[in-house]
Amino acid sequence: MARILIIDDEPLVRKTTRLVLEANGHSIVEASDGREGMQAFGLQKFDLVITDVLMPNQDGLETLDAIHSVDSSTKVLCISGGGRSGNREFLKIAEKLGADGVLPKPFSMEALIAKVAELCA
Repeated sequence: MARILIIDDEPLVRKTTRLVLEANGHSIVEASDGREGMQAFGLQKFDLVITDVLMPNQDGLETLDAIHSVDSSTKVLCISGGGRSGNREFLKIAEKLGADGVLPKPFSMEALIAKVAELCA
């Protein structure tokens, strides 16, 4: 199926997302922030990048821009719970910056699977 890079500073989110997507036949690489994610992105081709928006070192909006600068054909799904404030405006900004899809946290695994299938079709 698809080769997917998951970038999120929350280990539990990365692990859960990886397990669900692997169970659906996808190949997964994980990164804990945008910098680490861009290092992985530079080493191999991905069909989809799933990135959290609010992360230390390099946030998801910077990462989205960097990915599109390197390969504009790679699909990017931005996810966010809005941080401590719960602000969902970050996902609207991600869409304006060219994200191919967004999912607010917490999301159901069914919603994740459906969005990944849509973006990888």
